[in-house]
Amino acid sequence: ADAHVEAFKPYVEAGFDEFVAARSPHLLRIAFLLTRNQPAAQDLLQDTLLKAWFAWPRISADPVAYVRKVLFNTFLSGLRQRWRGELPSDSLPDAGQPDRADTIADRLALWQALGRLPRKQRALVVLRYFEDLSEAQAADVLGVSVGTVKSQTSRALARLRVDRDLRDAIGGGPASDPSTVGGMS
Repeated sequence: ADAHVEAFKPYVEAGFDEFVAARSPHLLRIAFLLTRNQPAAQDLLQDTLLKAWFAWPRISADPVAYVRKVLFNTFLSGLRQRWRGELPSDSLPDAGQPDRADTIADRLALWQALGRLPRKQRALVVLRYFEDLSEAQAADVLGVSVGTVKSQTSRALARLRVDRDLRDAIGGGPASDPSTVGGMS
């Protein structure tokens, strides 16, 4: 048993457990914005933290930036497979806290509109406006050029501006005038 404890000592000493405790709620919110599904978000975060755990002793710079990059790359890779041993159940072991965000019609409409964006555009909207990263930082996270960030973010915002369901939900006016949608001009 002592050998097992010693094997994990570098991770504990390096603060991985503190990092996970401090950053998991925020990372889970990002994963949820990307996947639009709580179980998928939890799986994405778990996969991300597992990858980070193996790399933890080698991370010398900002661990938040490293883990964020792993999270977005894992999401964008599309290679993650759902474990086929999972079985649906009518009862959940832990009900958790109610999600108050989905009770607000505007947030729900925006949520649905984000879901209609292509994966890369959705990732860029989350990086730029939820994570509040600069264009250069978002480009670094996704491994693309700043020009790609600019053009894809612009296209994403344009799609959101003309999204009829989003317009109807937030009262943005006629669909022919995209400059009036809820402050997204």
